Amino acid sequence: MDWTLEVVIVPVADLARSIAFYRDQVGFDLDHETTNEHMHVAQLTPRGSGCSIVIGNLPSQNEMAPGSLHGIQLVVADAEAARAELLERGVDAGEIMVFSEQDGGTFFGFADPDGNTWAVQQIKARADRPLIPVEARGRFGADQTV
Repeated sequence: MDWTLEVVIVPVADLARSIAFYRDQVGFDLDHETTNEHMHVAQLTPRGSGCSIVIGNLPSQNEMAPGSLHGIQLVVADAEAARAELLERGVDAGEIMVFSEQDGGTFFGFADPDGNTWAVQQIKARADRPLIPVEARGRFGADQTV
């Protein structure tokens, strides 16, 4: 039995501001924004990831205070390039820290407008061996131009 982590709820105070931050500044893909009589939510996915974040006003989201999620971890092939990209887009990214010279020992972090924090780990092997092959990417595994 496979157990896959595919969605993480991120508690935010302002949905529009958070969509703009994660989509326009961090670079996540906006998969959908849904509004109806029961909810107003958005799902965003980091490029190359099999796990998305969901922000909005579902009951499970309302159980957490905005900004209370800490240490969510992203992985990139090149921490210097990823940090530079975030800084260019106006994200206040922390300094790069090298805890170990081994692949996987380099990190930096950033926070969203509500104070939810993210750790970004460099794993150089992801450049040649992405976790999800390019041809398998897209919503629900459908092919999509990346």
